Amino acid sequence: MLPPGADSLILPSWQKTVEGKYRPRALGKKVQPLVRLRSQIIYAAINAFSPDIMIVDNVPRGAMRELDLSLPLLAAKKTHLILGLRDIIDDPEAVKKQWHKQENSAALRKFYSSIWVYGDRALYDLAREYHFDAATKNKMIFTGYLDATRRIQSFGDDEAAPVARPYALCVVGGGQDGFRLAESFVSTVLPKGMHGVLVTGTMMPEPQRLRLKKLAVGFPEKTVVEFVAEPLKLLRYASRVIAMGGYNTLTEILAFNKTALIVPRIAPRQEQWIRATKLAALGLIDALHPAHLTQERLGDWLKQPRHFVNPREKLNFDGLEKVAVSVRQILNGRRIGEYV
Repeated sequence: MLPPGADSLILPSWQKTVEGKYRPRALGKKVQPLVRLRSQIIYAAINAFSPDIMIVDNVPRGAMRELDLSLPLLAAKKTHLILGLRDIIDDPEAVKKQWHKQENSAALRKFYSSIWVYGDRALYDLAREYHFDAATKNKMIFTGYLDATRRIQSFGDDEAAPVARPYALCVVGGGQDGFRLAESFVSTVLPKGMHGVLVTGTMMPEPQRLRLKKLAVGFPEKTVVEFVAEPLKLLRYASRVIAMGGYNTLTEILAFNKTALIVPRIAPRQEQWIRATKLAALGLIDALHPAHLTQERLGDWLKQPRHFVNPREKLNFDGLEKVAVSVRQILNGRRIGEYV
């Protein structure tokens, strides 16, 4: 639910292939018509709304350069343009090649005022690893991670767990490439008295989801669901968590100090593997290369006692406060116009 005074404009969406390329999720099959449509919707919204601040996620020019039309307009309106980056993008050499091809660095220098890195330099110094130039580094702020535990305030501390405890939770992000981990989890023999919950994600292909549900019939201690409106309700009470290594999933696991085994995606990007191995090196989670994934490995991990360092002793989780302070500082230096 959006807070008062907030609204949303939904763009027709992309779908990323296993090769890392974009294609329309639903609206036609050709890429360029969707690029034009997204570009024009973004331009119209910016032109009408005239934002004081705009935050762009991950890609300075947009996934398919949909922002190229709007960047000069934002500059003319003197909008404070911010690029938000995850703690890790990819292998440094891959980032160098991709950003050069997409002319991202030029866009950062010309149009962007700030770069927010939603992470902690103690885990991964993005500025150093990706060899950004001095001008780009000067725009960077490491905000720290966003503390997911703050969301529990919306549903109360005394709310009961949604399934019988103790249980192991397996999550595979959107699910489009999570079938192998999900299948291994459903087939894993759990410790006596433990239940298992699998969330397949809404983007897992229907035949795979049906196969998992059929497989789970032979394991009555397992529950397979496609979607939960608030996944933190499941995560909060889980005794063990098995997951892929997506940024949001991992930051939530860390924020709740969960005993977790991460089986990350390793293609088309190395982002998840780099993050998982860095966190494992700090003693915060266990990481398993997908080439070594078996139901026996999962079963053994679930049976073994595991003790990890509290992530808050190693990493900064003040991202929400840092972002709020940064926004106030930007707005205090501007004359804020009222949208009518």
